[in-house]
Amino acid sequence: MSLAKTITVGDRVIDIPITLMDRFVNWRNPILGAERYRARVRMAISGGYTAADRTRRANQKGHRREMDAATAILPDLISLREESQEMYRNNPIAGGAINLNITKVVGRGLTVKSQVDREVLKLDDLGADAWERAAEREFALATETREIDAERALTFSLLQAMAFLKVLEDGDVLVNLPRFPRPGSPYKLKLQLIEAARLCNPQFSADTDKLCGGVAFDGYGAPETYHVLNRHPGNRRTMQGQGLDWSPLKAFDTAGHPLALHLFDKKRPGQPRGVPYLTPVVELIKQLGRYTDAEVMAAVVTGMLTAVVYSESGTPDFGPAPTADNPDGDPTKQDDPTGLELGYGSVIGLPDGKRIETVASNRPNVAFDPFVVAILRQIGMALELPFEVLVKHFTSSYSAARGALEEAWDYFLRRRHWLATTLCQPIYEAVITEAILAGRLPTPGFFADHGIRKAWLGTIWQGDAPSSLDPVKEIEAAKRRIELRISTRTEERSRLIGGDWERAVPQMEREDNLLKEKGLLVTVESGQPVPVIDQENDDPDQKDKDNAAA
Repeated sequence: MSLAKTITVGDRVIDIPITLMDRFVNWRNPILGAERYRARVRMAISGGYTAADRTRRANQKGHRREMDAATAILPDLISLREESQEMYRNNPIAGGAINLNITKVVGRGLTVKSQVDREVLKLDDLGADAWERAAEREFALATETREIDAERALTFSLLQAMAFLKVLEDGDVLVNLPRFPRPGSPYKLKLQLIEAARLCNPQFSADTDKLCGGVAFDGYGAPETYHVLNRHPGNRRTMQGQGLDWSPLKAFDTAGHPLALHLFDKKRPGQPRGVPYLTPVVELIKQLGRYTDAEVMAAVVTGMLTAVVYSESGTPDFGPAPTADNPDGDPTKQDDPTGLELGYGSVIGLPDGKRIETVASNRPNVAFDPFVVAILRQIGMALELPFEVLVKHFTSSYSAARGALEEAWDYFLRRRHWLATTLCQPIYEAVITEAILAGRLPTPGFFADHGIRKAWLGTIWQGDAPSSLDPVKEIEAAKRRIELRISTRTEERSRLIGGDWERAVPQMEREDNLLKEKGLLVTVESGQPVPVIDQENDDPDQKDKDNAAA
């Protein structure tokens, strides 16, 4: 059977590439040859995307089959974690990118602002404000103490940073929520952070459809149980196989409340585990690190004056240097390798047949900085960090720096929302639920209806304000937004300096009263302190002048 080199589909005549191997297979095994030919035809009549045309030279290499989330992630996950951890410890670019995320997203910790649904709960403003302040006090009592940490080391605001660090560095982290009493706190809820490496299948068994990466799933793909190794796999005793044991942790209780929080940035349906933040740029960062080390070493070496001694006899030894007592040197020690040395302002004479030439230095490499900047721009694109923010370099222009900060802040806000939703809000709900069960907060109907429960647990999570390049312009813009009623003072304070405006109002009042007591007033228009005029001893003419000036 001959193989047609062209076929006609509609009005199109499509070429079918036939190789010598195709002809041989078709002659040797016609059935297999027909299969190969059908595959050739399918490739030739593929759709309108050139990226799917495997006959094009650009598409003939690097083909990868499509995989589900578990198949794409789990076989490489251990290697990715090891590479990420090593780079975070030793590479300034990797460490800087992760630390920048922690500083901007978490900062000093996300703080809660209770926001109950007053309409659903039928509360007046006075009663709602009082309950919100009481809920915030109870949450601070439970979390802003080391007792919230199962290891008794960090408060919740600091645990946020550690949890986010492990998500970026390892890809995910498991937060166990055990409950046991301690004398230092009236609350039983504790937080136990478990590293990603400890979350693995019992006995390191192979993954299945229902158990993969240490997580057991139900029929809908929801986590049911987390299997946690009693020690880190990198522990010496673990590597020797001594005393291995796995503890199953239930994901939810019978009422649907979380018993453990698996934190990772989920990007695909059915994704069982997270991947490190640096995964797309591991190779780029490693290669750039090697290149930087090589350039630094080359600059150090060539920064030293290197001299080469040429000898007509072919021996590298030039004997001892001439001295005042022995101007011609010692002819009996011409094979002595010690002798001439370079010194400050030295004038050196050489024996017959020898001369010195210096090796020219071509370091520092003038192409080093443009090349590194180009690579850093690609790294920043993958990490959603503009180049200026990644390297903390804002010298190009004000508009470019402002644009870079705003672009980065969009990413930081998304990450902050993720952290508040996956970690902070579940912890808040668990604390408030425990406070209600203990009778510390009055909440009518909390356990009777899910809608009422949600109305009591409404919150806003606030963090540090973004960086400011020109505070004057930004304050003027905030003032205009407030005057036009398109923003509130609480929102603008959170955007400019962070914190809660309502909590700051009493302090503002105390400061104003103190200024009045000291004989000073602060005008909002000028922002300058104005002395209070003594009404008994003032000059009427001067008073009129002051009033006119005001």
